[in-house]
Amino acid sequence: MIFQTKTVNAAIFDMDGTMFDTERLRMKMLKQASEMLYGKSMEDELLMDSLGLSAQSSEELAKKQYGDNYPYKEIRKKADELELEYVRINGVPVKKGLIDVLERLKKNGILLAVATSSKRSITEEYLMRSYIMNYFDIVVCGDEVKNGKPNPEIFLKAAGELNCEPSNCLIFEDSQNGLLAAADSGAMPIFVKDMKEPKQEIKDRAFKSYDSMLDFLNDLIKVTDKMPKPRLNEHFPRRFNHMKVGIHGFGAIGGGYLTQIFSHWDGYTRPAEIVGATRNSTLRELVNAFGKFNVHYENLAFDQTITNMRLIDTLDEAEMKKMYVESEIIGLSLPEAAIKQESVIIAKGLIERYRNNGKAITILVILNKINGGLYVKRNVENALKNFVTKEEAKRIISKAFFAETVVNRMVSKIHKKALLKQVGMNFRTVEGNIAKKELDIGSLFESSSEEKSIKDKKDKQNAKENNDGNKDAALVKDISKKLYNVSEITQELSRLNITLFNSEPDMLLYASKGSPILERIRQIKTVDNISEMQDVKNKLSNGTHAIIAWYSSLLGYKTIGQGMGDERVISLVKTVMKKEIKPAILKHDVELTEYVDNFITNFIKRCRYSFKDPCIRVGRDPLRKLKRGERILGTIDLAQKNDVPTPMLEFGAAAGLLYAISLINPNDKECQIIKELYDKEESIRDVLTYDGNYNGKPYPGLNEKKDADLIERIEKQFNELCGIISRCDLLIS
Repeated sequence: MIFQTKTVNAAIFDMDGTMFDTERLRMKMLKQASEMLYGKSMEDELLMDSLGLSAQSSEELAKKQYGDNYPYKEIRKKADELELEYVRINGVPVKKGLIDVLERLKKNGILLAVATSSKRSITEEYLMRSYIMNYFDIVVCGDEVKNGKPNPEIFLKAAGELNCEPSNCLIFEDSQNGLLAAADSGAMPIFVKDMKEPKQEIKDRAFKSYDSMLDFLNDLIKVTDKMPKPRLNEHFPRRFNHMKVGIHGFGAIGGGYLTQIFSHWDGYTRPAEIVGATRNSTLRELVNAFGKFNVHYENLAFDQTITNMRLIDTLDEAEMKKMYVESEIIGLSLPEAAIKQESVIIAKGLIERYRNNGKAITILVILNKINGGLYVKRNVENALKNFVTKEEAKRIISKAFFAETVVNRMVSKIHKKALLKQVGMNFRTVEGNIAKKELDIGSLFESSSEEKSIKDKKDKQNAKENNDGNKDAALVKDISKKLYNVSEITQELSRLNITLFNSEPDMLLYASKGSPILERIRQIKTVDNISEMQDVKNKLSNGTHAIIAWYSSLLGYKTIGQGMGDERVISLVKTVMKKEIKPAILKHDVELTEYVDNFITNFIKRCRYSFKDPCIRVGRDPLRKLKRGERILGTIDLAQKNDVPTPMLEFGAAAGLLYAISLINPNDKECQIIKELYDKEESIRDVLTYDGNYNGKPYPGLNEKKDADLIERIEKQFNELCGIISRCDLLIS
């Protein structure tokens, strides 16, 4: 690995204060132990001077201050006991960013070592309790060298055992003495600030200095590979980092897509927790009870389990603000109609974040709208004005990056009745299996057989004199039985899960450049021309999807998947996308060729499997979809400007008109309007040139003079389509 122009083959880590936030804890326990054994607490100045020293050097300093009779060894031993007791209850306080650093170094072929002044017994327990022991190839401890820091012996020993030249080793240290030892070893010292800043002349000997491990991680990310797009069935990273992420709007895309993107994260680690916000109380109860859920990929017969998930109520202001304060990134997946209302809680969350930690945040806006990010940002800016001054609002909004996105995936929610049915069935199955195995759950909480037999001191003495082999065998048997019961119950409970979403397998999410965190996420591809990609996606999919629904319905099919099984529909779709929309787009920007080709292939494939996607859902609101400049007619206009003929798009527009006039979906109000317009004169021209009221504004129909040729072509297609559809005369008579 090349870091700051230097070749790096190994990385050696100090432990206390560098990997673990234990220096404060150690000082507290030394003071407590000294109070207990000496009657007087150690002074802070002495403790600070001892940072980074070996036990022997620290003892010399202590005796110099308190005299030769000062029981330093006993105090240190007692402090070790107190500290171990603390971490066994509360865990080892791992520095933020450490796990990410270790994962990146290990997966990029760097040898790893620990070189610490602590004793081996303590070192190994800390490494095991923090679950990072397996990262390190070798461990060198303070009781295994003659000379402690600032002598470089411990680092030279570590580099020697790795069979690596010190000049090719990074050494991570937090103390002055450790930094001196690292520099004198000939390695590349990386100073990571903890409690005590070294003298400037010593700090200047560091190869690089950082205020935190997270700051080093930011530099490490620049020189380590970004992992490629994951395979759908690839496991999520096994290690969790320190981060939390949020999803504001736990619907189909939020729950069935963003959770997967966040779970894959950068491929090295994944967030410790994903917090989702929804008003759906059923989802909250179930997901929080299970702590996980499944996403089902129907066309691959594959289920993916999302874990470390927690849902909160969108109406719980305190929890919502907390999500915005603690999350590194928020996925915003709300319908456009909800943005104005929800911008109030977004504003409150950003205010709390700004005043709490002042950190920047990325808001990933999932909105099927060109310039959707800007739309959300403006709404939030307006909401901020109600709570803070204009100047503070500017500062707050400057810390938030509203990322535009393009989503190429279709996701649907499982119906509530089906969801509750599967939960009931699964629970009854697990409950029955546990009962069938006749597991003694109560015995898990009882004392062991050894403890039962030893009731008093006399019994204990007698038991001690018994055959040790028999006693050990009985203990092992008792523990094994309990562990068997636990494992069987755990195994059964692990099978208890819920499937919340059906999803198509397209993976990448496209987002606008500008946020460093987006560059790390392996399922997100950042681009400069996101607005253009949004427009391309809309032209490729939105109009085509509606045409599939309209034509399939006219042919008598109920779902998109059924319609796509008809060669007439597939032929229409391929012609529209490949011979009309694609050349029109690429004449404008040939660099989009790869994206357009991949999109077309995946779109056709996923439509073929969309058997749960009703045609009347996709084909709804035909008046909106046939507006001038929108979807179909907008794409026809683009093609005309680039001299690309569009007979099949015009056929699709005619299909939309016939679909509406036929009232295949009699409850669709826009279908009713189109039929009323047509019925007056039985004229398609009257529908295409309509300029009456539409949601309080004039409807943008075609212009009878300027668009005369296009109107004539659509009329011709309509008449031909009526002849194709066998029931046409009956439907429109």
